[in-house]
Amino acid sequence: MSRLRIAFPTEGYDGLDETISEVFGKAGTLTLVDVEDGRILDVTLIENPGASLNPGSGPLAVKLLADRNADLVMAVELGPGASSLIKHHGMKMVKVDNNKRISEIIKESNKII
Repeated sequence: MSRLRIAFPTEGYDGLDETISEVFGKAGTLTLVDVEDGRILDVTLIENPGASLNPGSGPLAVKLLADRNADLVMAVELGPGASSLIKHHGMKMVKVDNNKRISEIIKESNKII
């Protein structure tokens, strides 16, 4: 397996212990996790500059993730604008259950990614 940068919409700064946000574009923070061969190599937290925008928050978050070379976006829900831009930038999307910590999602996802 090659190195993969996974992006998660989050609200705070707890890294792998952070719970995934239910709304992608309005998430206060975005957590990027670099994974290789099932191992977590790095965790980066960034502010979501579009969190307070109406409308346009999702596309702005996607642009930020594309600029940070994300390969995969894992989110509870993605709007149509964000979804089409994720595809446009060559990123993959996976829907996940809400109320789960990033560490749990990655552990479960190692079987499919």
